Amino acid sequence: MKRIAVIVSVSESEDSQVVLNSAQKIMTLDYENLSAKIVYVIDVTTEKDERITLLKKDGLEVFSRQRRGEKAGALNDALRCLADFKPDYVALFDVDSRPERNFINECVHALEKDSMGYIASSPRYISNPVNLVSRTIQVEYYLLNFLLKGSAFKQFNGLIGLLRADLLYRYKLNEDAITEDADYATRMHAKGYKAILVSSTTIYEQSPISWMDLLNQRKRWYYGGLQLWRYWDEVKSSKNKKFIRSWVMALTITYGLILLLPLVIFAPFILLYYSSKASPKTSLAVPTGFVLYLLILQYSALIAIFNFARRRGIEWQAMKRVAD
Repeated sequence: MKRIAVIVSVSESEDSQVVLNSAQKIMTLDYENLSAKIVYVIDVTTEKDERITLLKKDGLEVFSRQRRGEKAGALNDALRCLADFKPDYVALFDVDSRPERNFINECVHALEKDSMGYIASSPRYISNPVNLVSRTIQVEYYLLNFLLKGSAFKQFNGLIGLLRADLLYRYKLNEDAITEDADYATRMHAKGYKAILVSSTTIYEQSPISWMDLLNQRKRWYYGGLQLWRYWDEVKSSKNKKFIRSWVMALTITYGLILLLPLVIFAPFILLYYSSKASPKTSLAVPTGFVLYLLILQYSALIAIFNFARRRGIEWQAMKRVAD
């Protein structure tokens, strides 16, 4: 029987109820024909952390640690602790990840069919379209899911999905990278591996619900994108023209998003087409949100470029959650 390690990383700012909601969802996933071990990696500030006690009551394994190396450090620490378990696969989730029950099995089947796949994941959707900010980002997700199908550089945010454990142990996550997910994806694609988009399942997650949270999130993403240019020689050496083109486009278009402003008129139609819960009234408000969204993203890109040029880092900021 093959083994799967399920790792959920939890920052020091996450509320106990959010963590419990996550555990209840992850435990109900279908692990058919797999020996599963679920581990929560929790960044703590005190020895008596309520979240650890609550998770252990549910019979889950918990690895607590002092914050080091951000998320990449948390995952690398967890992988070291799981070395004796010798997993064949590693599933990575964030505390707000809400995968469908068949997510694990569908991703396992996808990786078993393709020996060059290093990760399998699904289209991603917003679970908290509660205000103009999140509904605007909801439209972004629909567009990204569409574009992801044809991209030769599929990068799943947060590395949320199922990964081959042998490759993850061999190449590890870069703890010096601001965006460890894009860093790992770039290195793996450059080596000839690929990410597999599995359309037979889905996963939901929370988006920012304030413009400030969106600004802080995208500053970090864009700064991380600038760091990826250090892999240009490796990317070029892959000689995979489709991958090189997709990778370059992914790293350049994001810094000129203001050019997409004319496309705002299509936003309400996209939302109405994809979302059964969208109403004409809320959809008509989205163009306003999309204008603000593009302006904030452009501003985020400029800040990232400025900080990168001056060798100033970007601080990770906690994001507000919506109860689910």
